[in-house]
Amino acid sequence: MIQFPRPASLVRIVSLALLASLSMAASAAPAVTKPAAVDTSALPRTQPLRNLASVEGVRENPLVGYGLVVGLNGSGDSTQVKYSSQSVVNMLKQFGVKLPEGQDAKNKNVAAVMVSAVFPPGYRRGQAIDVTVSSLGDAKSLRGGTLLLTQLRAADNEVYALAQGNLVVGGLSASGKSGSSVTVNTPTGGRIPNGAQIEREIPTDFSTRPVVLLRLRHPNFDTATNVVEAINRRYGQVATTADGTSVEVVAPTNPTERVAFVAKLENMAIEAGLETPKVVFNSRTGTVVISDGLRVKSAAVTHGSLKVVISESSAVSQPGPLSKGQTAVTPQSKVSVDQGSGQMFHWPAGAKLQTIIDVVNSLGAAPDDIMAILQALDQAGAIEGELVVI
Repeated sequence: MIQFPRPASLVRIVSLALLASLSMAASAAPAVTKPAAVDTSALPRTQPLRNLASVEGVRENPLVGYGLVVGLNGSGDSTQVKYSSQSVVNMLKQFGVKLPEGQDAKNKNVAAVMVSAVFPPGYRRGQAIDVTVSSLGDAKSLRGGTLLLTQLRAADNEVYALAQGNLVVGGLSASGKSGSSVTVNTPTGGRIPNGAQIEREIPTDFSTRPVVLLRLRHPNFDTATNVVEAINRRYGQVATTADGTSVEVVAPTNPTERVAFVAKLENMAIEAGLETPKVVFNSRTGTVVISDGLRVKSAAVTHGSLKVVISESSAVSQPGPLSKGQTAVTPQSKVSVDQGSGQMFHWPAGAKLQTIIDVVNSLGAAPDDIMAILQALDQAGAIEGELVVI
C-alpha cells in the first residue's frame, strides 16, 4: 500500500528542491562584476576636421556702410550732431528738395547710423543677409525706426550689398520731463533680419586652384602630421605639409567632385595634437581661466594682503563764552594698516588643475590673489605652461 506524505511534509520537500535548484544555478552563473572605471585622459582626442581647419578661399568677409534711420519718435540725433543734419540735406537734394543756404535740417526723428554685415562664403547675387545697425550720434533710441537704402562696402571700397528695412531693437529707453529716465539693454542698436541684398559676388579660386589648402585654426605640428597621415591613409599620397599651419591636398579638377571631396575631408575624424596648457588673466574684469593639463612644479607659496584704511571725519571746535573766538571745523584722519594673515601652502610636484583649485579655494583667495600667486609661480619657473594676460 502506497502512503502519500502529509501536506506539510510535501511543502517541505518542494521547498528543499527549489532551494537546491537555485543554489546550483547560482553556482553555475558567472559572477557579476562592476565595470572598471575608464580613464578618459587616455582616450584619443578625435574631432571632425572642420573643427580643426578651414578651407582657404571659403571664408566670411565683413561689410560696413553709413546710413540714416528715420521714423523715430523724437529720439533721434540732436542739433549738436552736424553730420546727421548734413546727411539729411544731401539726401533731400537727391530728391529735388533744396533747403535755404546755411540752414540745417532740425529733425529729431532722424539718426545717423553705421551698418555692418558679414558676407557669407559662396553667396550669390540676390541672396539676403542680416545687418546690424548702431547709432553714430547722440540718439536716445532707434526703436521704431526704418533704415534707408544704405550701401555696404568691403575693404576694397566696392559696394557688395544694399541694406534697407525696419529695425528690431531689443532695448528700451524712457524719460520724463523732470529728467528721470530708465534704460533697458541697449536701445541705440538693432538688427534687420535679411535686411541686405547681395549685389556683387566675391570671386574665389577654390574651384580653379590645383590643390585645396587647409589652414589649421590652432597651428600645431602634431595636428598637421595627423591630418596628413589620415588623408593619405584613406586617399593615397595626396596630402603634404610644409609647416604646422597648413596642409595641401590634391583635389579633383571637376567642381562637383571637388565639392564632394572636400565635404568628405571635413567629416574625417582627426586626432588633435597636444597644445601647451595656458593660464589666461583678464586684468580688467579679474577673470582667471586655467586650462586642463596645467601642472606646477614643487613650490611653497605664502601670500598675504596689505590693507591701508584711511578714515576722514570732521570735528567742530566751539570757542568758550566771551572768548571772541569763532566756531571752526577741524578735519581728523585715522589711518590703520592691516597686513592680513599670510599663510604658506605647498603644492607637490606635478600638481594638476584640480589640486590648484582646491588649495586656492581653501584659502578663500580672490581673483586678484590668484593672479598674483600664479604670476609669481611663473616668474619662479614653477608653471609648466604659458601665462597669458589680456
